Amino acid sequence: MAHELVLGLGGTVDFEVAWDATGLEELARRTGIRLADLDAGVPIEDERSLLCSILAFVRDGVGGERFIASSDLATSFASRFPTKVTLGGTCVRAALAIARLGVPSLVHLVSIDENVRRLLPPAVDYLCSATRDSLDPHLIIQFPAGATVRLGDGEVRAEHPNRIIYVNDPPNRDLVLSPRLPDALAGARAFLPSGFNVMRDPALLRERLRFLSDAMARLPVGALAFYEDAGFHDNAMRAIVSAEFRGRIDVHSLNEDELQSYLGRRVDLLDVDDVGEALAGFRRFAIAPTVVVHTKYWSLAHGDHAAAFVDALAGGIDLASTRYCYGDDFTPADLRTVRGLPRHPGGSAFAVRIGDRLGDQVRCVPGRLLEVAAPTTIGLGDTFVGGFLAAHVGGQGWAENGLATSEGASC
Repeated sequence: MAHELVLGLGGTVDFEVAWDATGLEELARRTGIRLADLDAGVPIEDERSLLCSILAFVRDGVGGERFIASSDLATSFASRFPTKVTLGGTCVRAALAIARLGVPSLVHLVSIDENVRRLLPPAVDYLCSATRDSLDPHLIIQFPAGATVRLGDGEVRAEHPNRIIYVNDPPNRDLVLSPRLPDALAGARAFLPSGFNVMRDPALLRERLRFLSDAMARLPVGALAFYEDAGFHDNAMRAIVSAEFRGRIDVHSLNEDELQSYLGRRVDLLDVDDVGEALAGFRRFAIAPTVVVHTKYWSLAHGDHAAAFVDALAGGIDLASTRYCYGDDFTPADLRTVRGLPRHPGGSAFAVRIGDRLGDQVRCVPGRLLEVAAPTTIGLGDTFVGGFLAAHVGGQGWAENGLATSEGASC
């Protein structure tokens, strides 16, 4: 059976740790962590360095992804806290989100175990390159706005909610690709290649990119190749992707954290001049003619083909907003409710100003005004990708639920 949406390249099993300030304070006390020890970039070799990293992210109110010494460290840390087992990876979370709307897809996996078989719904088909079962969980810490952890010499407080991911995943690090992937692409209307960010071997990465380039030649004329960026564990790998995958992709998508990582500076997301300079500065890194940036205030497409993606931007925003409000178990009715919410005032004003500044080179859709006591922040970028691609293709499920357009989306 041909699939309109082929999503790759590797899924994960995620251990989502419930926020527990008391437990973190106790662990910090036992390991002697003080404010000066907090460092988001510290090499993570044991529980103490892991906690120093977590608390640094909380202090800064930002998200990210980091490499850890072993997957056993993720397992042992998660065992100290209430933990939910879920499926992750950009391709799988995108597939799971649109499956809630009845939109089918095919995902490419590089690892599998009983958790994957149990948690993948019928609307998600898969092909897998693994020859045996394995489990190397990704540790995910989600923290709310106002989260506070007291240390011996002060306290850490999050101004904004976010999530942090800690990974040591050999199957995704090697990213073995299935020989069945080229045939799967022959009938696709959209293809998502993602997951290069955990690779660490330059030669292996180049080999995977060559295979993908040949496989993508099977895509039908007009099919969309959509690359979702991520937090690279080794920026040398990012440079290889930029150099060798450039021109193979139609849309290069990333969130505000990744944009700031490329630029090496913070960006004021509601300052039109600052964002305009950031988009101009990112152009040297972009591997596609159209760049999509998705943030908590707005999402935009920048480039010669920006106008083609207005409905897709709106679809991504509204699906991610629905997950933010309702969690994993949202329904099509929840999505319709979110579509009735007002736009974020700051995002709306920004959308008008960035349009005035950049003209036909940009289309910007403001986010929704979301006021939720306990939001879901894990996987929002992945959910955005699912909504974007489902809206762009406009296929089964999306159209059936009356979700093909979003009135008044663009400013």
